[in-house]
Amino acid sequence: MRELVVAIRLFIVLTVLTGVVYPLIVTWIAQTAFRDKANGSLISKDGKIVGSRLIGQPFDDPKYFWSRPSATVPFPYNAAASGGSNLGPLNPALVGGKDSAGKEVPGAIADRVEALKVAGSSEGKVPTDLVTASGSGLDPHISPEAADLQVARVAKARGMTSDAVRAIVNAHTEPRQLGLFGEPVVNVLELNLALDVAQQQ
Repeated sequence: MRELVVAIRLFIVLTVLTGVVYPLIVTWIAQTAFRDKANGSLISKDGKIVGSRLIGQPFDDPKYFWSRPSATVPFPYNAAASGGSNLGPLNPALVGGKDSAGKEVPGAIADRVEALKVAGSSEGKVPTDLVTASGSGLDPHISPEAADLQVARVAKARGMTSDAVRAIVNAHTEPRQLGLFGEPVVNVLELNLALDVAQQQ
């Protein structure tokens, strides 16, 4: 009987510590020291939440910079189903190939390059991150090279000079972390919002 009482007391103490006290302390620290990150790094415009700086969004309007493709299902940039396509670099679904009738069928990469060309972003070599999905499917960034490829199209669609658009891109290019890790990147949502603001001024 004594062992049962000890077990019940231990159960109650651990439940209070790990189920109430610990979560409250962690939540308090997060909301005090890392409020923005703890709440999803949300971005607001005119008092309305338009997205998160950590999760990509699809853009197809020529006046906006386009994001990296997403392979999440059932829709792109689905944060509840983060993941890649798991297709190898030579998979026909990506690079194309012949169908069962022997007819050449373009892959997803060729389709994406064509979409960029039709929209007016066809000058120069197309960076890999504009035609292949990331491993998470949620990448909110593109490379400076991917942004530069789209400058002329965005400038034309907005009636701005390429230099003006490029200056905004440069202002929103994030350097390597701590100057050492990763590569410079551009947050697409923040860049597009900055372009909207620049045109309103």
